[in-house]
Amino acid sequence: MPQNSRITAVLGPTNTGKTHYAIERMLAYRTGIIGLPLRLLAREVYDKIVAARGPSVVALVTGEERIVPDRAQYWVCTVEAMPEGMGCDFLAVDEIQLCADPERGHVFTDRLLRARGTQETVFLGSDSMRPAIAALVPGVNFMRRERMSQLEYTGSRKISRMKPRSAVVGFSVDDVYAFAELIRRQKGGAAVVMGALSPRTRNAQVELYQNGDVDFLVATDAIGMGLNLDINHVAFSSTVKFDGRRMRMLMPNELAQIAGRAGRGMSDGTFGVTGEAELLDEGVAQAIRDHRFAPVRKLQWRNARLQFGTPDALIRSLEAAPDHEMLVRSRDADDLLALKSLSAEAEVAARASDGPSVKLLWDVCRVPDFRGISHSEHAQLLETIYGYLHEKGRVPNDWMARQVQRIDRTDGDIDTLSKRLSFIRTWTYVAQRSGWVDDESHWRGETRAVEDRLSDALHERLTQRFVDRRTSVLLRRLKQKEALLAEVNDKGEVTVEGEFVGRLEGFRFRQDQDASGQEAKTLRQASLQALAPHFSLRADRFYNAPDTEIDFTEQGGLMWGSEAVGKLVAGSDPLKPTVTAFVDDEAGADVAQKVERRLQHFIDRKIAALFEPLLALGRDEELSGLARGFAFQMVENLGVIPRAQVADDVKALDQDARGALRKHGIRFGQFTIFMPLMLKPAPTRLRLVLWALAKGLDVFPEAPPPGLVTVPTDKGAPEGADTMSGYRVAGERSIRIDMLERLADMLRVEDSRGGFEAKADMLSITGMTLEQFADLMQGLGYAAERGERAKVKAAPVAEAVAEGAEAPAETAEAPAEEASVEAVAEVAEAVETPAETADAAEPEVEVFFTFTWGGRRNQGGNRGRGRNERGGDRGADRGERKGGGKPRGKGGKPRGDGKGRGAPKGAKSFEARPPKKEKAIDPDNPFAAALMGLKKG
Repeated sequence: MPQNSRITAVLGPTNTGKTHYAIERMLAYRTGIIGLPLRLLAREVYDKIVAARGPSVVALVTGEERIVPDRAQYWVCTVEAMPEGMGCDFLAVDEIQLCADPERGHVFTDRLLRARGTQETVFLGSDSMRPAIAALVPGVNFMRRERMSQLEYTGSRKISRMKPRSAVVGFSVDDVYAFAELIRRQKGGAAVVMGALSPRTRNAQVELYQNGDVDFLVATDAIGMGLNLDINHVAFSSTVKFDGRRMRMLMPNELAQIAGRAGRGMSDGTFGVTGEAELLDEGVAQAIRDHRFAPVRKLQWRNARLQFGTPDALIRSLEAAPDHEMLVRSRDADDLLALKSLSAEAEVAARASDGPSVKLLWDVCRVPDFRGISHSEHAQLLETIYGYLHEKGRVPNDWMARQVQRIDRTDGDIDTLSKRLSFIRTWTYVAQRSGWVDDESHWRGETRAVEDRLSDALHERLTQRFVDRRTSVLLRRLKQKEALLAEVNDKGEVTVEGEFVGRLEGFRFRQDQDASGQEAKTLRQASLQALAPHFSLRADRFYNAPDTEIDFTEQGGLMWGSEAVGKLVAGSDPLKPTVTAFVDDEAGADVAQKVERRLQHFIDRKIAALFEPLLALGRDEELSGLARGFAFQMVENLGVIPRAQVADDVKALDQDARGALRKHGIRFGQFTIFMPLMLKPAPTRLRLVLWALAKGLDVFPEAPPPGLVTVPTDKGAPEGADTMSGYRVAGERSIRIDMLERLADMLRVEDSRGGFEAKADMLSITGMTLEQFADLMQGLGYAAERGERAKVKAAPVAEAVAEGAEAPAETAEAPAEEASVEAVAEVAEAVETPAETADAAEPEVEVFFTFTWGGRRNQGGNRGRGRNERGGDRGADRGERKGGGKPRGKGGKPRGDGKGRGAPKGAKSFEARPPKKEKAIDPDNPFAAALMGLKKG
């Protein structure tokens, strides 16, 4: 130890600038070395010195990283990696109070006792170390530095009420992840800092916090070791931690080390608890505020004078007891436990037979257990490495490559990537050891590249899971009070500053449904602020849009293309509805008024165009008296009125009044009074909407598809919906009003009292089967009786010949006249049926209905149908009438063969229609004689 070296202990609470002071002192010398407690902090200090002196003179040495330029003057190291015997002008050790740490304390104690600079030595740490340093380091000078800001205790505070720039501290990975997830949901996101992170991942996460992407930090007690972060409040999620052996309460000085990270520079800070953590004792809180702690009375120590003759001798030297009352032998660390395990193996004991081999064994045992799987697995790995180094002098390249290659994967979740990062740290450490691998620079670069890839992937996963990038970006821009840039694509998707925030539907913003809590508020605030100019531009474009781009829905909605922009509201008159525009309040009153005016113009013009005949009827001042009153009724009923509803008014109209009304296109039908032009699909669709609005319906009936004569009856539709649709309910189906009047014209000439059958024209105009037509007629008030009869087939020979009978193939070459005669003969034979065959054949049965007027009592369903069809007993005796079951015709006269009711029973012939008049046989036809013969026969 240099005799003229000045030793200074710079002690005090956090935020006193101790580390900054040490850096300034080191740079005042030509050479220097500083030891720091964490790899993360070492990297931070290295970056600062590089910024001041350049990379060519600054070295960084940690267990997993080694950057040593040729002209290195300043060395930044972790305390464990500080090289010995360098003879630097300046030496400093930070966080010297870790001499009392059960795990690593013996390393710090060794530096306190043995590490010195040739000109100046500085120890930095808590004031609680003053008695120990005074007792163990002769001639030390003490310098106390006061905290530059104040700390205040705020008690317990929920996460939801925690202010920005706060850090939540947990003492397990599970706690850290749980609170980070909670903050993401409530506050938009949090950065995560843990000692197990690589410097690259940690720096990326800290950058998220420092640049304002997130306002919250979740960390382990690693932030208590000198990391300079912009923190206003520190909240402990627990005051208990696992120290490697047991769960224990944190000491006040340990709590103060972490709480002191709140309030940087001259800014005051606060600390407290959150979650399920118990409130701090008032005495503890006061001690943290005043920076008064019990002095450290025992330092962890391990013998530095090691004996390498045999493994047992090495173990005995490591277990030697200290010779000072303030020193206590540290518990067996991982390296000593590994040494004991390996020395018990026969093969290892045989290899470690001399000093160099024992020293090599000790170097291998000092490889940290980064993986943390189990002590036995770590020992097995060390045994393999020791075997290669002892036998070959190097770790084989192919074996090393396999170990690294297994880890070089960036897929997987946060836990998987964290494990791979801890695994690669083992091989990074191996690559950093001098002489352990063939090409040190290659393997250092290779392991560093793998660690960087894993670090980047881990940062990405952490950000994906615990940070809502969208919210963080918007929050930062809002705080900066900058104009936000919003874009709306052709699908209505809204992006603000490149982040998807929702959709613009017409003039209403629908934000992303995945957002909740504070995130949702931030999204809406940022989105509407950015969308303000878009609302005005869209309103101008909408106001100038043609009517062809706007439409109404069958439920009264108003659409601009595919976007809902308003709805119809009932007015004082069915033909004068008003509109309500769908516009967000944030768009402004001007936008809302412009949209509303445009919608009102649209619906007014639409009604004027589609209801022009009806409006002209209402404006006709030449109509007077009853005609004018009837015109008003037509307008009020939107151009369609059931005749039964105004029967008395129709009777009261004279011919002149009817003529004046007919000039406007009004048709006085048997069932309905209507304007045919108003039955077209477009007016019908609008009429239903206006009628439903006037009725105050919650659900509007929909217009039937255009072009259908009949549609299924909607039994759940409100009363009057069929009329407004242009149809009339008639049983299971409803028939179009105009086609119903055509049917009524056909029915008017039938004998409705005596009974009549459906004509082909009736079925044709309705497009129905006979069964459906019968149901329709019953719905109109007719009784329908079902019957069955034998079906008559007419097949005259002349028709068969006229249709053409083909001659057999073998007669194709015969003379034309001869072949034709033979063909006629074959046809004649084919149409002749023996009498016994005809008698044996069963006649084909057909179904028919006889319709008679049943009065109003039968309207509206199947109530007039005979019970026979349903399995009853009425239709059988009434359906089969005398005279072959033919229904009666006009005036009660029987229809069919003319024999009347008194025709004798027996064999009867039936015809579907009167026989066709036969064509006269041409005498010049060469087959005339044959045909005449067939006819006479």
